Amino acid sequence: METNLAATSAARKERLIALRKRKEQVDGGNGTNGAGPSHFTFKQRNFDPETRQNRRREAGEDAEDTVEKAVEGLAEQIIQEDEAKRAEELDLFNIQPKRANWDLKRDMTNRMSKLERKTNEAIATIFRQRLQAAKKQNPQAVTADEVNLVAAMNAERTEREGGAGEDSEED
Repeated sequence: METNLAATSAARKERLIALRKRKEQVDGGNGTNGAGPSHFTFKQRNFDPETRQNRRREAGEDAEDTVEKAVEGLAEQIIQEDEAKRAEELDLFNIQPKRANWDLKRDMTNRMSKLERKTNEAIATIFRQRLQAAKKQNPQAVTADEVNLVAAMNAERTEREGGAGEDSEED
């Protein structure tokens, strides 16, 4: 482990030395008297060498970057975006449910099942009456299939009437 770290450290040092040499060659030796590297320049931000006093900042000078200045308009922008989103959310098309009558359908299924049963019984009764009327008008035209159909419908009606009494007691 130590050999690996030592090898990595040595490789990094070699790369840094190579980079310094390359940078010195690119600079071309500007201002180098052998006293130090040419890329270093002394910056006097708070000290004025001419007056030999501390430099005073003017009110219009914005040399200092602060977090407050970076986020100065951000709060107002976020508030405006939030108000725009809230205005969109109050749109009636976004408020209404995708299926407006789902609760009505849920509540009506019980009632509709009873009505469907009664409707089917009424249709069967009308069909039976028409078959019997056709049988009375033309007794020879009635076939065996029609007679079986009428008998099956009558049997179903009697079963329903027997079951309908039980349903009415449950309600």
